[in-house]
Amino acid sequence: MSTRILVTGGTGLVGSAIKYVVETTEKRGDETWFFVGSKEGNLTDLQSTRELFDKYKPNKVIHLAAMVGGLFHNMKNNLDFLRQNMLINDNILLVCHEFNVEKVVSCLSTCIFPDKTTYPIDETMIHNGLPHDSNFGYSYAKRLIDVLNRGYFEQHNRLFTSIVPCNIYGPNDNFSPTASHVIPGMIQRLYNLINDSTTNTPQEERVFTVYGTGKPLRQFIYSHDLAKLAIWTLREYDSVSPIILSVDEEDEVTIEFVARSIAKAFDFKGRIEFDTTKADGQYKKTASNKKLRSYQPDFQFTKFEDAIKHTVDWYLQSKSQNAIRE
Repeated sequence: MSTRILVTGGTGLVGSAIKYVVETTEKRGDETWFFVGSKEGNLTDLQSTRELFDKYKPNKVIHLAAMVGGLFHNMKNNLDFLRQNMLINDNILLVCHEFNVEKVVSCLSTCIFPDKTTYPIDETMIHNGLPHDSNFGYSYAKRLIDVLNRGYFEQHNRLFTSIVPCNIYGPNDNFSPTASHVIPGMIQRLYNLINDSTTNTPQEERVFTVYGTGKPLRQFIYSHDLAKLAIWTLREYDSVSPIILSVDEEDEVTIEFVARSIAKAFDFKGRIEFDTTKADGQYKKTASNKKLRSYQPDFQFTKFEDAIKHTVDWYLQSKSQNAIRE
């Protein structure tokens, strides 16, 4: 009998990457996958969530649906991030319990860890202190998934667990100028700068402005790499405790390096400058993937600059087809 797997948020960055990987390198005949987006149901509404599950009748769930956004969108809308995500997460896990779903893998983020902490952070430290002020709403809502998972396990013996990826990027990201994360935001702004037809300034004299100092450090995971690890988690990882899915610590890069990598992928000939009046957010949030490496010691992550080039190429192709999400 085929296992029916439902992916919420299935049309977004990670969901579309999982769909691609499932249909190419990770296809199995005993699995039927369903990828659903926000158009299929309002997950902040309990009855709508129940109707979605009644339609697909999943045995397993990867829960990716969330209200998400970059640093500045979070800073302006912390209450909305808290309320919307709490509703979504509570409804999903409750309905998974009601429908006797065998396993749920929910997606957290390394940005939910305490602001004041020691590095590298690991899975045991999620609840050890206050999150950064810039995204406290999103952070507390995501932390509560871990609390819910433990509650469902202790009270109902449910195998509900969570993955904790570092910063994700890749094809099908959200390139909205007001809600995007750092990499898609830079890609969108640099594309607009290069293709600005309102000025006669040669490209060599144009200035790509990066928000902040460029000094903060970040780990970034390519969406296709995360997709492979999320599928592995669903199939093989059988603990309620969260697991960090991140590149290795030595693969941490500065925001300046990110900007220069994107400029290289576009073959941009102008200058890069930094707007230090804009907030940097946390200076670093280095995560340890020691737990992941204990299970997957030989997993090969895509080289950052190669994955950036793939992402920019996808963006340019999608732009030409008017299929980009902005």
